[in-house]
Amino acid sequence: MTGFRSQLGVLAERSKVTEQRRNLQIQLCSLRDAMFPVDSPDVKDTDLTSASEQYLSSLQSRPSDNDWFELSQTSKVEITWNNVRRLRLFEEDGPDAALPALHPPDDPTQVVALYLRERWWPVEDILRTSSKSRCGLLLVQSLMERLVVFLLSQVVERSSQQGALFSLHPRTESCKLLWTDSQAVGFYSVKHKGSLCDGRSAPCYLLPVLDTVLVRRSWRRRGSALQMLQDFCSSFATEELLGLSAPLSPSMAAVCRKFLQQHEDQRERLYEVEAPGGWARRRNIWLNIQLGRYALRTEDV
Repeated sequence: MTGFRSQLGVLAERSKVTEQRRNLQIQLCSLRDAMFPVDSPDVKDTDLTSASEQYLSSLQSRPSDNDWFELSQTSKVEITWNNVRRLRLFEEDGPDAALPALHPPDDPTQVVALYLRERWWPVEDILRTSSKSRCGLLLVQSLMERLVVFLLSQVVERSSQQGALFSLHPRTESCKLLWTDSQAVGFYSVKHKGSLCDGRSAPCYLLPVLDTVLVRRSWRRRGSALQMLQDFCSSFATEELLGLSAPLSPSMAAVCRKFLQQHEDQRERLYEVEAPGGWARRRNIWLNIQLGRYALRTEDV
């Protein structure tokens, strides 16, 4: 009888351990589901591309009864080979990095979701974070953060008429993302002094250059671009001169005017430059503002 009770005790203990493991798995799954791609452990671009190619291969061989991706309660897109294209993330300066992108059947240029980490993610969710530490301007370091920069510059703010706002960035481009209210609302990129102008051959930049700046339309007129310009100037405090890539857009010219009105000490420091930024390719921004050489678009500042 004693042996029987002992066996019951062992079984009860095993059942308890099994239940604890099950609860732990549930908690881990819940934690994983609460995370966005940018919050997950980083991956190599080769692994990302390999997983993408495997998925595309399996999608091509699937039967006709495909799944659907719900955009909203009233709209959805069928996940078929014809509605998925391969999206390259960087300019051709190294190993390929690409993701499957889902688009509506009537508009192949529009991206509604990306296949990542064995599931389809809405574009807006890839731009979100569950980490409270992601706030303000932060240096881009991981591949997932570079994916966020890609979506902002190539997908989210593009129009069917004009296409992407910028050319593809190199995978090693120096960028900072602006995080506000748990979402990426903008970014800026920099060409460092001494870096190659085209990424492959001479000449090199002669001064740090603010190359691209983007703020999402829904977040403009809140001082975000001013914040980025201020951060750029502060990040290179020891440099005598700084550049902004030519030509300045009307919106960026308006940002510069407001910034230089507030920071007189920067007026002799900021130049509109063409690569590599020699004196023959520099124009003082404040002087050109005073001479009325810029069209100013103040509604975006």
